[in-house]
Amino acid sequence: MKQEKIQSFVDIVRHYFAQFPGEELVVDTPYLSTEKEPHVYDYTGVIGISGVMRGVVYVTASKELLQVVLRDMNESNLSDAMLVDLVGEIANTISGNARSEFGSEFHISTPFVFKGSPQSVFLPKIEGRAFIIPILWQREVGEIVVCLEKNLD
Repeated sequence: MKQEKIQSFVDIVRHYFAQFPGEELVVDTPYLSTEKEPHVYDYTGVIGISGVMRGVVYVTASKELLQVVLRDMNESNLSDAMLVDLVGEIANTISGNARSEFGSEFHISTPFVFKGSPQSVFLPKIEGRAFIIPILWQREVGEIVVCLEKNLD
């Protein structure tokens, strides 16, 4: 995947967090993953991608980051169920907004969400490696992982 396409995801993530009051989202420099099993934080939402592209986009975030987002939404329920729903919503929103870059043939699945670290999470086998986009929101951490390639089928 080309760097300008990754910048599209960075812009989408910035736009998502710009809707909330407070500090501006800090996006660290995206980098290529060298791991076959990606790192995950407390909550993760994975979106499968098909159509013109194939692979996954996922959001993984600390519990504290998601709690800050819920508070910024004026939500007082900070339960695990709400945090799981929120990480899925963020992953879905980011992936859905990527259609403006990749076109209507960029198909997204419903989010697969989980709490904690599963026994294993593997990135799909594609030509390139996954890009990791580290984020910092209100001093709390998360990552957007983009693992996509053109679908040649």
